[in-house]
Amino acid sequence: MTTSADSSTALPVDNDNTAKLAEQLLSNNLKRQLSAVKKLTDTGESGILILLDFLKAAGEPSAAAGKIYQLLSTSESVTAQTFLAERFPNGVVKPVSDQGVDYQPLQTLLIAQKFEEADRLTLQKLCELAGPAAVERKWVYFTEVDSFPIVDLRTIDQLWRVYSEERFGFSKQRELWLGFNQDWNRLWEKLAWKSGNIWTRYPNEFVWDVSAPIGHLPLSNQLRGVRMMEFLLSHPAWSQ
Repeated sequence: MTTSADSSTALPVDNDNTAKLAEQLLSNNLKRQLSAVKKLTDTGESGILILLDFLKAAGEPSAAAGKIYQLLSTSESVTAQTFLAERFPNGVVKPVSDQGVDYQPLQTLLIAQKFEEADRLTLQKLCELAGPAAVERKWVYFTEVDSFPIVDLRTIDQLWRVYSEERFGFSKQRELWLGFNQDWNRLWEKLAWKSGNIWTRYPNEFVWDVSAPIGHLPLSNQLRGVRMMEFLLSHPAWSQ
């Protein structure tokens, strides 16, 4: 019996098509990879086995691996559930921290695509990095950013990128910022944080899914203004 995220809607098995999708999954084009992931999930057990082989061979966690995990973690496939429980019980990323900060709750939210909750938790984690005073006040001074460990910022960024199809994360915001020659007004517009002279209102006017513009999340600018954002995007984490 064919089993997938919804076995009643699984597509008929087409070996030639499945082979083409497997080849597409191994391409270097993320858009093609993500398309293959969805189609392979829909083909049932034969496609799921290909996706599991991809995870077995994967090195550094990627957006394709993140999407596979997101889809298979809610699959009815016993094979998929058994494999994930044994090999990736908490997700495809192994969060690390130089300050003992627990990033697993953030990974859990991002896997479930609960981006609004993940955004709030990201702020909380940055406050933890800044110290007890920041945790109490619930925001970060720009002068505290330089003390953030490189490892921790990269962990947060990796989690956002892997589970957002490479659309969100500090490094994505930095790429845009540098592309605009560090022009903040152009960046705010591109991120959809501002339109003309009107700032996007939190939370209802922000987009909490992957249809949002690249770099839309996390909402770093909400922490403590432009200086905070400047120090964050200039952090050595992105250049070393």
